[in-house]
Amino acid sequence: MLDVLGLEPDDERVYRALLGRPNSAVDLLSDQVALPHAHVDKALSRLVGWGLVTRSADDRFTAAPPAMALGALISQRRDGLRMAEHALVTFAEEHRAAMTGNSINDLIEVVSGVDAIRHRFLQVQQAARTQVRSFITAPFVALPPDENTAEPMAIGRGVQFRAVLDQAVLAEPGIIDDAIDSLRKGVQLRVADKLPMKLVLADADLGLVPLAVTPAGEPGAVLLHRSGLLDALDALFETVWHSAHPLALSATVGASESSVAVGAQGPTELDRRILALLLAGMTDLTTATQLGLSPRTLHRRLRRLMDLAGVQTRMQLGAYAVRNGWAEPLGT
Repeated sequence: MLDVLGLEPDDERVYRALLGRPNSAVDLLSDQVALPHAHVDKALSRLVGWGLVTRSADDRFTAAPPAMALGALISQRRDGLRMAEHALVTFAEEHRAAMTGNSINDLIEVVSGVDAIRHRFLQVQQAARTQVRSFITAPFVALPPDENTAEPMAIGRGVQFRAVLDQAVLAEPGIIDDAIDSLRKGVQLRVADKLPMKLVLADADLGLVPLAVTPAGEPGAVLLHRSGLLDALDALFETVWHSAHPLALSATVGASESSVAVGAQGPTELDRRILALLLAGMTDLTTATQLGLSPRTLHRRLRRLMDLAGVQTRMQLGAYAVRNGWAEPLGT
Protein backbone atom coordinates (compact mmCIF):
# COMPACT_ATOMS: atom_id res chain seq x y z
CA MET A 1 0.00 0.00 0.00
CA LEU A 2 2.84 2.39 0.85
CA ASP A 3 5.09 1.33 -2.01
CA VAL A 4 4.07 4.50 -3.90
CA LEU A 5 5.92 6.43 -1.20
CA GLY A 6 9.08 4.38 -1.69
CA LEU A 7 8.56 1.96 1.20
CA GLU A 8 9.38 -1.69 0.69
CA PRO A 9 7.04 -4.46 1.93
CA ASP A 10 9.28 -5.19 4.94
CA ASP A 11 9.27 -1.49 5.87
CA GLU A 12 5.50 -1.37 5.88
CA ARG A 13 5.17 -4.57 7.91
CA VAL A 14 7.57 -3.32 10.58
CA TYR A 15 5.93 0.12 10.72
CA ARG A 16 2.46 -1.43 11.09
CA ALA A 17 3.76 -3.67 13.89
CA LEU A 18 5.22 -0.68 15.73
CA LEU A 19 1.91 1.17 15.56
CA GLY A 20 0.47 -1.42 17.96
CA ARG A 21 3.63 -2.05 19.98
CA PRO A 22 5.54 1.16 20.69
CA ASN A 23 8.92 1.06 22.39
CA SER A 24 9.76 -2.39 20.94
CA ALA A 25 13.15 -4.00 20.52
CA VAL A 26 14.38 -5.62 17.31
CA ASP A 27 14.02 -9.16 18.67
CA LEU A 28 10.36 -8.65 19.57
CA LEU A 29 9.59 -7.08 16.18
CA SER A 30 11.36 -9.92 14.38
CA ASP A 31 9.14 -12.48 16.08
CA GLN A 32 5.99 -10.44 15.51
CA VAL A 33 6.43 -9.87 11.77
CA ALA A 34 8.10 -13.24 11.15
CA LEU A 35 11.14 -11.73 9.47
CA PRO A 36 14.85 -12.38 10.06
CA HIS A 37 16.58 -10.08 12.52
CA ALA A 38 18.75 -8.59 9.76
CA HIS A 39 15.71 -7.70 7.58
CA VAL A 40 13.97 -5.98 10.50
CA ASP A 41 17.16 -4.08 11.35
CA LYS A 42 17.45 -2.78 7.75
CA ALA A 43 13.78 -1.83 7.66
CA LEU A 44 14.13 0.09 10.93
CA SER A 45 17.16 1.96 9.61
CA ARG A 46 15.18 3.08 6.57
CA LEU A 47 12.14 4.02 8.65
CA VAL A 48 14.27 6.07 11.05
CA GLY A 49 15.86 7.83 8.09
CA TRP A 50 12.43 8.81 6.74
CA GLY A 51 11.25 10.04 10.12
CA LEU A 52 8.58 7.34 10.38
CA VAL A 53 10.19 5.73 13.44
CA THR A 54 12.15 7.09 16.42
CA ARG A 55 14.95 5.23 18.18
CA SER A 56 15.66 5.50 21.89
CA ALA A 57 19.05 5.37 23.61
CA ASP A 58 18.43 1.74 24.63
CA ASP A 59 17.70 0.65 21.03
CA ARG A 60 13.94 0.54 21.28
CA PHE A 61 11.75 1.81 18.49
CA THR A 62 8.45 3.70 18.33
CA ALA A 63 6.35 4.59 15.28
CA ALA A 64 5.82 8.28 14.67
CA PRO A 65 2.11 9.30 14.41
CA PRO A 66 0.94 8.38 10.87
CA ALA A 67 -0.90 11.65 10.24
CA MET A 68 2.30 13.57 10.90
CA ALA A 69 4.98 11.25 9.55
CA LEU A 70 3.21 9.84 6.49
CA GLY A 71 1.61 13.21 5.79
CA ALA A 72 5.05 14.81 5.60
CA LEU A 73 6.31 12.03 3.32
CA ILE A 74 3.29 12.40 1.03
CA SER A 75 3.85 16.17 0.86
CA GLN A 76 7.49 15.61 -0.11
CA ARG A 77 6.46 13.22 -2.87
CA ARG A 78 3.79 15.64 -4.08
CA ASP A 79 6.32 18.49 -4.20
CA GLY A 80 8.70 16.24 -6.09
CA LEU A 81 6.01 15.40 -8.64
CA ARG A 82 5.25 19.10 -9.13
CA MET A 83 8.92 19.75 -9.80
CA ALA A 84 8.95 16.83 -12.24
CA GLU A 85 5.91 18.29 -14.04
CA HIS A 86 7.68 21.64 -14.37
CA ALA A 87 10.75 19.85 -15.70
CA LEU A 88 8.53 17.99 -18.18
CA VAL A 89 7.24 21.27 -19.59
CA THR A 90 10.78 22.58 -19.91
CA PHE A 91 12.03 19.40 -21.57
CA ALA A 92 9.05 19.36 -23.93
CA GLU A 93 9.79 22.91 -25.06
CA GLU A 94 13.46 22.06 -25.55
CA HIS A 95 12.42 19.00 -27.54
CA ARG A 96 10.10 21.04 -29.77
CA ALA A 97 12.85 23.58 -30.39
CA ALA A 98 15.31 20.81 -31.24
CA MET A 99 12.82 19.17 -33.60
CA THR A 100 12.24 22.36 -35.58
CA GLY A 101 13.83 21.96 -38.96
CA ASN A 102 14.79 18.35 -38.36
CA SER A 103 14.31 15.64 -40.95
CA ILE A 104 11.09 13.70 -41.39
CA ASN A 105 12.69 10.73 -39.62
CA ASP A 106 12.83 12.78 -36.41
CA LEU A 107 9.12 13.61 -36.60
CA ILE A 108 7.75 10.16 -37.41
CA GLU A 109 8.50 6.94 -35.55
CA VAL A 110 7.41 3.62 -37.07
CA VAL A 111 6.12 1.14 -34.48
CA SER A 112 5.73 -2.57 -35.33
CA GLY A 113 4.09 -5.37 -33.39
CA VAL A 114 1.15 -5.56 -31.00
CA ASP A 115 3.25 -5.17 -27.84
CA ALA A 116 5.10 -2.12 -29.15
CA ILE A 117 1.87 -0.48 -30.29
CA ARG A 118 0.23 -1.20 -26.93
CA HIS A 119 3.22 0.35 -25.14
CA ARG A 120 3.11 3.50 -27.28
CA PHE A 121 -0.70 3.70 -26.93
CA LEU A 122 -0.39 3.84 -23.14
CA GLN A 123 2.59 6.22 -23.30
CA VAL A 124 0.74 8.72 -25.48
CA GLN A 125 -2.06 8.93 -22.90
CA GLN A 126 0.39 9.15 -20.01
CA ALA A 127 2.14 12.07 -21.73
CA ALA A 128 -1.07 14.12 -22.07
CA ARG A 129 -1.39 17.19 -19.85
CA THR A 130 -4.78 18.58 -20.89
CA GLN A 131 -6.64 16.32 -23.30
CA VAL A 132 -6.67 12.99 -25.14
CA ARG A 133 -8.75 12.62 -28.32
CA SER A 134 -9.30 9.42 -30.23
CA PHE A 135 -11.05 7.70 -33.10
CA ILE A 136 -12.14 4.21 -32.06
CA THR A 137 -12.73 1.57 -34.72
CA ALA A 138 -12.86 -2.22 -34.71
CA PRO A 139 -10.94 -4.45 -34.46
CA PHE A 140 -8.99 -3.26 -31.39
CA VAL A 141 -5.27 -3.47 -32.18
CA ALA A 142 -3.64 -2.12 -29.03
CA LEU A 143 -6.11 -2.73 -26.21
CA PRO A 144 -9.85 -3.21 -25.89
CA PRO A 145 -11.48 -0.27 -24.05
CA ASP A 146 -11.90 -2.16 -20.77
CA GLU A 147 -8.12 -2.82 -20.54
CA ASN A 148 -6.99 0.77 -21.06
CA THR A 149 -5.33 1.32 -17.67
CA ALA A 150 -3.86 4.69 -18.68
CA GLU A 151 -7.29 6.32 -19.13
CA PRO A 152 -8.47 6.35 -15.49
CA MET A 153 -5.02 7.48 -14.31
CA ALA A 154 -5.01 10.38 -16.78
CA ILE A 155 -8.57 11.33 -15.85
CA GLY A 156 -7.50 11.33 -12.22
CA ARG A 157 -4.92 14.03 -12.92
CA GLY A 158 -7.43 16.19 -14.79
CA VAL A 159 -6.93 15.17 -18.42
CA GLN A 160 -10.09 15.49 -20.56
CA PHE A 161 -10.99 12.56 -22.82
CA ARG A 162 -13.07 12.84 -26.00
CA ALA A 163 -13.63 9.88 -28.30
CA VAL A 164 -15.52 9.30 -31.54
CA LEU A 165 -16.70 5.72 -32.08
CA ASP A 166 -17.19 4.21 -35.49
CA GLN A 167 -20.83 3.12 -35.70
CA ALA A 168 -19.75 -0.49 -36.31
CA VAL A 169 -17.96 -0.55 -32.94
CA LEU A 170 -21.32 -0.37 -31.16
CA ALA A 171 -22.04 -3.89 -32.33
CA GLU A 172 -18.96 -5.29 -30.51
CA PRO A 173 -19.84 -7.53 -27.51
CA GLY A 174 -19.79 -5.65 -24.22
CA ILE A 175 -19.09 -2.26 -25.80
CA ILE A 176 -22.23 -0.66 -24.34
CA ASP A 177 -21.15 -1.52 -20.79
CA ASP A 178 -17.68 -0.14 -21.58
CA ALA A 179 -19.23 3.04 -22.96
CA ILE A 180 -21.39 3.48 -19.87
CA ASP A 181 -18.33 3.02 -17.66
CA SER A 182 -16.40 5.63 -19.67
CA LEU A 183 -19.29 8.09 -19.46
CA ARG A 184 -19.40 7.57 -15.70
CA LYS A 185 -15.71 8.54 -15.53
CA GLY A 186 -16.34 11.74 -17.49
CA VAL A 187 -15.29 10.66 -20.98
CA GLN A 188 -17.24 12.41 -23.76
CA LEU A 189 -18.38 10.03 -26.49
CA ARG A 190 -19.80 10.60 -29.96
CA VAL A 191 -20.64 8.26 -32.84
CA ALA A 192 -19.83 8.70 -36.53
CA ASP A 193 -21.22 6.69 -39.44
CA LYS A 194 -17.73 5.82 -40.64
CA LEU A 195 -14.32 6.86 -39.36
CA PRO A 196 -11.35 7.17 -41.73
CA MET A 197 -8.78 5.65 -39.35
CA LYS A 198 -7.81 4.80 -35.83
CA LEU A 199 -6.24 7.74 -34.03
CA VAL A 200 -5.03 8.86 -30.60
CA LEU A 201 -3.93 12.45 -29.96
CA ALA A 202 -2.26 13.75 -26.78
CA ASP A 203 -2.71 17.52 -26.60
CA ALA A 204 -1.21 18.95 -29.81
CA ASP A 205 2.12 17.19 -29.27
CA LEU A 206 1.75 13.49 -30.05
CA GLY A 207 -0.38 11.34 -32.31
CA LEU A 208 -0.54 7.57 -32.78
CA VAL A 209 -2.04 6.22 -36.00
CA PRO A 210 -2.32 2.41 -36.29
CA LEU A 211 -1.79 1.14 -39.83
CA ALA A 212 -2.77 -1.98 -41.72
CA VAL A 213 -1.04 -5.27 -41.08
CA THR A 214 2.43 -5.39 -42.63
CA PRO A 215 3.44 -8.00 -45.26
CA ALA A 216 5.18 -9.87 -42.44
CA GLY A 217 1.81 -10.36 -40.77
CA GLU A 218 2.17 -8.00 -37.80
CA PRO A 219 0.33 -4.71 -37.20
CA GLY A 220 2.13 -1.41 -37.54
CA ALA A 221 1.61 2.19 -36.44
CA VAL A 222 3.26 5.59 -36.69
CA LEU A 223 3.95 7.90 -33.76
CA LEU A 224 3.85 11.52 -34.87
CA HIS A 225 5.50 14.45 -33.11
CA ARG A 226 4.40 18.05 -33.53
CA SER A 227 4.37 18.79 -37.25
CA GLY A 228 2.15 19.92 -40.08
CA LEU A 229 0.81 16.38 -40.41
CA LEU A 230 -0.14 16.29 -36.72
CA ASP A 231 -1.88 19.67 -37.13
CA ALA A 232 -3.91 18.20 -39.99
CA LEU A 233 -4.99 15.24 -37.83
CA ASP A 234 -5.92 17.68 -35.06
CA ALA A 235 -8.19 19.55 -37.47
CA LEU A 236 -9.62 16.29 -38.81
CA PHE A 237 -10.60 15.14 -35.33
CA GLU A 238 -12.37 18.40 -34.51
CA THR A 239 -14.27 18.33 -37.81
CA VAL A 240 -15.46 14.77 -37.25
CA TRP A 241 -16.23 15.49 -33.59
CA HIS A 242 -18.56 18.38 -34.41
CA SER A 243 -20.45 16.37 -37.01
CA ALA A 244 -20.75 13.17 -34.92
CA HIS A 245 -23.79 12.25 -32.86
CA PRO A 246 -23.40 12.53 -29.06
CA LEU A 247 -23.76 9.19 -27.30
CA ALA A 248 -25.68 9.61 -24.03
CA LEU A 249 -26.23 6.37 -22.16
CA SER A 250 -27.24 6.26 -18.54
CA ALA A 251 -24.38 5.43 -16.21
CA THR A 252 -26.55 3.41 -13.87
CA VAL A 253 -27.33 -0.27 -14.05
CA GLY A 254 -30.20 -1.00 -16.41
CA ALA A 255 -33.10 -3.20 -15.47
CA SER A 256 -34.17 -6.29 -17.37
CA GLU A 257 -36.89 -6.17 -19.97
CA SER A 258 -39.25 -8.07 -17.69
CA SER A 259 -39.03 -5.50 -14.90
CA VAL A 260 -39.13 -2.22 -16.82
CA ALA A 261 -42.32 -0.63 -18.05
CA VAL A 262 -42.90 2.56 -20.00
CA GLY A 263 -43.66 5.38 -17.58
CA ALA A 264 -46.84 7.37 -17.90
CA GLN A 265 -45.05 10.71 -18.22
CA GLY A 266 -41.92 9.84 -20.16
CA PRO A 267 -39.38 7.22 -21.18
CA THR A 268 -37.78 4.88 -18.67
CA GLU A 269 -34.07 4.24 -18.29
CA LEU A 270 -34.18 1.37 -20.77
CA ASP A 271 -36.15 3.47 -23.27
CA ARG A 272 -33.46 6.15 -23.15
CA ARG A 273 -30.79 3.59 -23.95
CA ILE A 274 -32.82 2.30 -26.87
CA LEU A 275 -33.31 5.80 -28.25
CA ALA A 276 -29.64 6.74 -27.76
CA LEU A 277 -28.41 3.68 -29.66
CA LEU A 278 -30.94 4.03 -32.48
CA LEU A 279 -30.11 7.73 -32.85
CA ALA A 280 -26.43 6.73 -33.05
CA GLY A 281 -27.31 4.64 -36.11
CA MET A 282 -27.50 1.12 -34.72
CA THR A 283 -29.93 -1.31 -36.30
CA ASP A 284 -32.92 -2.70 -34.41
CA LEU A 285 -31.30 -6.14 -34.19
CA THR A 286 -27.96 -4.82 -32.88
CA THR A 287 -29.70 -2.54 -30.37
CA ALA A 288 -31.83 -5.40 -29.09
CA THR A 289 -28.79 -7.69 -28.82
CA GLN A 290 -26.71 -5.12 -26.93
CA LEU A 291 -29.51 -4.45 -24.43
CA GLY A 292 -30.53 -8.07 -24.00
CA LEU A 293 -33.98 -7.61 -25.52
CA SER A 294 -35.91 -9.61 -28.07
CA PRO A 295 -36.69 -7.79 -31.34
CA ARG A 296 -40.40 -8.09 -30.52
CA THR A 297 -39.92 -6.36 -27.16
CA LEU A 298 -37.85 -3.62 -28.79
CA HIS A 299 -40.55 -2.96 -31.40
CA ARG A 300 -43.27 -2.97 -28.73
CA ARG A 301 -41.41 -0.39 -26.65
CA LEU A 302 -40.81 1.82 -29.69
CA ARG A 303 -44.50 1.63 -30.61
CA ARG A 304 -45.50 2.71 -27.10
CA LEU A 305 -42.93 5.55 -27.21
CA MET A 306 -44.40 6.71 -30.51
CA ASP A 307 -47.86 6.69 -28.94
CA LEU A 308 -46.54 8.58 -25.93
CA ALA A 309 -44.93 11.20 -28.19
CA GLY A 310 -47.99 11.38 -30.46
CA VAL A 311 -46.03 10.65 -33.64
CA GLN A 312 -46.51 8.19 -36.51
CA THR A 313 -42.99 7.38 -37.77
CA ARG A 314 -39.58 6.49 -36.43
CA MET A 315 -38.15 9.68 -37.93
CA GLN A 316 -40.72 11.76 -36.07
CA LEU A 317 -39.95 9.87 -32.87
CA GLY A 318 -36.23 10.58 -33.27
CA ALA A 319 -36.85 14.30 -33.78
CA TYR A 320 -39.23 14.40 -30.82
CA ALA A 321 -36.70 12.53 -28.63
CA VAL A 322 -33.93 15.02 -29.45
CA ARG A 323 -36.16 18.08 -28.89
CA ASN A 324 -37.48 16.81 -25.57
CA GLY A 325 -34.30 15.33 -24.14
CA TRP A 326 -35.52 11.73 -24.29
CA ALA A 327 -32.14 10.52 -25.48
CA GLU A 328 -30.39 12.17 -22.51
CA PRO A 329 -29.43 9.92 -19.56
CA LEU A 330 -31.66 10.14 -16.51
CA GLY A 331 -30.46 12.62 -13.92
CA THR A 332 -28.66 14.95 -16.35
